[in-house]
Amino acid sequence: MKLLLIGASQGIGFELLQQALQAGHEVTLIARNPDRLEISHERLNVVKGDILNKSVLEQTVNGQDAVCITIGIKPTRKPVSVYSEGTKTVIEAMKKSSCRRLLCVTGIGAGDSRGHGGFFYDKIINPLLLKTGYEDKDRQEAIVRQSELDWEIIRPGFLTNGARTGKYRILTNLSGVKVGNISRADVADFMLREAAEMRYSKQTPLLTY
Repeated sequence: MKLLLIGASQGIGFELLQQALQAGHEVTLIARNPDRLEISHERLNVVKGDILNKSVLEQTVNGQDAVCITIGIKPTRKPVSVYSEGTKTVIEAMKKSSCRRLLCVTGIGAGDSRGHGGFFYDKIINPLLLKTGYEDKDRQEAIVRQSELDWEIIRPGFLTNGARTGKYRILTNLSGVKVGNISRADVADFMLREAAEMRYSKQTPLLTY
């Protein structure tokens, strides 16, 4: 496959980058600071830019098999718009291209996953530290849903730096669910599979052990 990764300098995206290269795929990575990237590979093309850079997106998206958005920002109480505005820019570029597959990571607390994180997360962590970010992730999810692309919105549970196991639950019915942990490596494992298969197209799978 040919994959375009946005937000892969660290976290889930960096795990996805490594796994994709190990599996033999061709990867294009858009990074704000390419010089800080601690990896190089003959099948890796690093392009300087960010998710709001329309011209960079239009130049890199065509010919890709899938686009994966894994951007993240530090917790803030200030208004947030990068998730929604960035995703809108990506979708506009994709609509002008041949690439139709979009995988977008949001998180537990976005959309109808709100209220499934347990008391401490739902009542304290999310509203006090993550409120503005998740308000924008709600907008981001709405923009993805309204697109005419072949999309998946992926909602990981509480992220760890654990190993890639390939063994986790993939939940689309959240009735009675209280989410647990999931390693970044296993989120990347799921994303790499879905970029090829899109088994959960037009769905919002939640990942947890």
